[in-house]
Amino acid sequence: MNVDETFQSAIGPLIARYLTIKRALGRRAVSMAYILRSLDRFLVSSGASDLTRETFTAWAESMTSVHANTRGGRLRAVYHLCLFRRREHPNCFVPAPTEFPTAVPRPLPYIFSEADILRLLVTSEGLAPHQGSPLQREVARVAIVILYTTGLRRGELVRLTLSDYDEAARVFHVRQTTFDKSRLVPLSTDTARELQRYLKARRQFGAPCAGDTPLLVHNHGGRFRSYSGGGIGELLRKVIRTAGIRTARGRAPRIHDLRFTFAVRALLRWYQEGADVQARLPALATYLGHVSVVSTQYYLIFLEATALAASERFHAHSATWLSPLAAGGHR
Repeated sequence: MNVDETFQSAIGPLIARYLTIKRALGRRAVSMAYILRSLDRFLVSSGASDLTRETFTAWAESMTSVHANTRGGRLRAVYHLCLFRRREHPNCFVPAPTEFPTAVPRPLPYIFSEADILRLLVTSEGLAPHQGSPLQREVARVAIVILYTTGLRRGELVRLTLSDYDEAARVFHVRQTTFDKSRLVPLSTDTARELQRYLKARRQFGAPCAGDTPLLVHNHGGRFRSYSGGGIGELLRKVIRTAGIRTARGRAPRIHDLRFTFAVRALLRWYQEGADVQARLPALATYLGHVSVVSTQYYLIFLEATALAASERFHAHSATWLSPLAAGGHR
């Protein structure tokens, strides 16, 4: 069990044992531990003496603002915990998966244009520093550049420390990602230049320079602290709204759409260069930190630009044997 994992609810020992077994089987169970910690805290705060149908329902209802797919995933994680418990306690409560939220289609991503990115950078320059975020202008700008040019997840960005940036090699060492994989992420010359600009401003504001210090910081109670995923998300959503960028449905794009934009532009660039896209997908999967190339292929499915490029590639390769057929010939 990790040092920072202390479970205090009535089922705390069960949770700890369950996670220990999962990790002994080779899983780091990062997301699983996050979900079960949330359940543990809820049970403690509500004074529950056990995980029952009533307490489980109350916990589920406390997440009504969470997306249905995310909420369903959390409920299923607890369902598997209950199945584990039932091996020793046949009469214990086990939720019915049929009552979980129905999965809904993922929203179509918004692909940022270069003009959109320029608007975001100009808008971030207009942010005024304040006591709690003296570096919010610099943080917003460098965060947009990094997310757009590297495809990092928001959580990966806020977990970066100064030592995770190798200035000489121009790479980030991204550790403990969603799928328990660490990777090296090369940076472009322009991204490295933006990062140096941010680090200079950071030093001028007196932020600590120790290697384990978070890369993106704000001021909290007179001390520089790391941004949370929610904190950087709030800042970037503010920039997007102020820039007036909207999807076809009139909504502000998601922060995660910057990651989609990176992936789609990489695929489109390969199509335009005449490269073997399928052969390069494993490299893109590694770069994005996907657990398999199947996750990366998701970006190929529904985006008009890549679909058009793929269609043009097929036409170019098949023209030599389709032409006789079109003229009434046989093959």
